[in-house]
Amino acid sequence: MEGKAAASRHADELDPLALTLGSIYAAAAVAPASPPRATQRRRLNNGSAPIYAAASPASPPPPPLPLVATRAVRRRVHRVNPRADAGDLVQAPPFPWATERPAQHGTLQSLLRRGVTSVEGQARCKRCGGRKAIAYDLESKFREVREYIVANRHAMYDRAPKAWEFPALPDCDACGHKGAMWPEIAADKHEINWLFLFLGQMLGCCTLEQLRYFCMKNGRHRTGAKNRVLYYAYIEMSNQLLPFD
Repeated sequence: MEGKAAASRHADELDPLALTLGSIYAAAAVAPASPPRATQRRRLNNGSAPIYAAASPASPPPPPLPLVATRAVRRRVHRVNPRADAGDLVQAPPFPWATERPAQHGTLQSLLRRGVTSVEGQARCKRCGGRKAIAYDLESKFREVREYIVANRHAMYDRAPKAWEFPALPDCDACGHKGAMWPEIAADKHEINWLFLFLGQMLGCCTLEQLRYFCMKNGRHRTGAKNRVLYYAYIEMSNQLLPFD
């Protein structure tokens, strides 16, 4: 009884403020309990009882793309018109019947109004090497080629006929050989006399690379065999002088 009374007197003598601060420090020292972790059930391969394991926390979602990057992804690609390509540099026409654009010509009526009535070119004999100037009447020769195209176009099936692939060449006046005059074609594709070759139906003397260049500058199909590209070259040249209906 005396011991209990002494303990009671000792507790009454303690400072209430000290008890309050001590309780605060004691509560701060205790670490907060971690939140419960989700568990997932996993069954062993041998069919035994399932084992519950803690699941890994889900990763946060990726941040959204910035507005500038989103616009860059959605940006549309603008196609370049082959007739207005940046590589088609404006230059002085190499011939009176040509335009400032490579491999492009004016219409028949515009050429006639400008006084262009004949188209000239050079040819060289494959036998003796003699050169010869050849001139074609613009309107009459164009009508000849145009009528042939209109009459046989549907039977060509987008392929040049043999008459265009192996053209009939002029005769040589110097040595007398038949069909020996080969047209002179400039090494620079910008300076090829396309209208002269078209009127003489000698576009087949061009290489496949030269014909593809002509079709490329006019937005025409330029893949496939030579007879296919040659066909499109004739159609394009005829359409430049007089568009088809």
